[in-house]
Amino acid sequence: MSRVRIAVAGAGLIGKRHIEEIDGSPAAELASIVDPGPAGPEQAEKYGVALHASLAEAFAADRPDGVILATPNRLHVDGGLQCVAAGVPVVVEKPIGDSVEAATRLVEAAEAAGVPLLTGHHRNYSAIMTAARSVVASGVLGRIVAVSGTALFHKPDDYFEAGGGWRREPGGGPVLLNLVHEVNALLALVGDVVRVQAVTSSATRGFPVEDTAAILFTFANGALGTFLLSDTAASARSWEHTSRENSDYPTHADEDCYHIAGTTGSLSIPTMRVLEYRGSRSWYERFHASRVSLQRTDPLAAQIAHFAAVIRGDARPICSGRDGLRTLQVVDAVLEAARTGLPVEPAA
Repeated sequence: MSRVRIAVAGAGLIGKRHIEEIDGSPAAELASIVDPGPAGPEQAEKYGVALHASLAEAFAADRPDGVILATPNRLHVDGGLQCVAAGVPVVVEKPIGDSVEAATRLVEAAEAAGVPLLTGHHRNYSAIMTAARSVVASGVLGRIVAVSGTALFHKPDDYFEAGGGWRREPGGGPVLLNLVHEVNALLALVGDVVRVQAVTSSATRGFPVEDTAAILFTFANGALGTFLLSDTAASARSWEHTSRENSDYPTHADEDCYHIAGTTGSLSIPTMRVLEYRGSRSWYERFHASRVSLQRTDPLAAQIAHFAAVIRGDARPICSGRDGLRTLQVVDAVLEAARTGLPVEPAA
């Protein structure tokens, strides 16, 4: 099987991770790097590939089989539209756009042109998420009635100083930067969200953007969900600290960040503990306890392998552009609900 050639646009933190994964992938090879800034030359020299100042230049010089867009959020839609116009399959890092309106244009353009468009929500390729989706789909939990989630962590002060301090301003808070991952995961596990209520606070850091949020989700299947989010909490109840998928973070393997409860059982994630009734259902009855086994893998590496399969025509996108758009619509509803204090229905 020949390796597909993938170009990476944007050589920042996440762009470098994609470059590393492509370089180490048996299914892909790095075609070029697209970055007009100072990070581009260093990465191009390190991996011995061509450097281009724009996607147009990359397409004209040596058209890749696919592109990963790891550019700043505001450039996602324009870059994605350029790839679609050139007929080049593309993974757009989350969020798929900086507004619902712009992201909708990109998704509709890709669908009309028949060009594969994927959203870079890499947790979709996690072995943990694959196992969790399988448990829910198996019916062992019964009808899902409730879900709770947390993303509680403490970002250091220098995190907010990097890049000119934009993370202290609206658009740089944990709702847009972190909750987008959580919403995408909840949609995959529980189903569509039809109503959102939310409260945010900036009382701890005092920045113009939120540092903490409490959210209530109503799902289309009737389930209710709560989520607590904070980037100033001394807690390990986050995906980063419990999943053991990123060695940059310390691991707290006894903690969970999601809990899904159904009429016959419940699942805690990522410890993958399952409690189920196997007889009569009563709070006086003992549960049958078990743990789902899984083989942990690197989700970013799996994403590259999947993208290569999509490029070759051997697979359909696991997380499509429309999936990314739906995620953005729900996050946008969270921000609107927090701003108005009213329930908000995500755009259809």
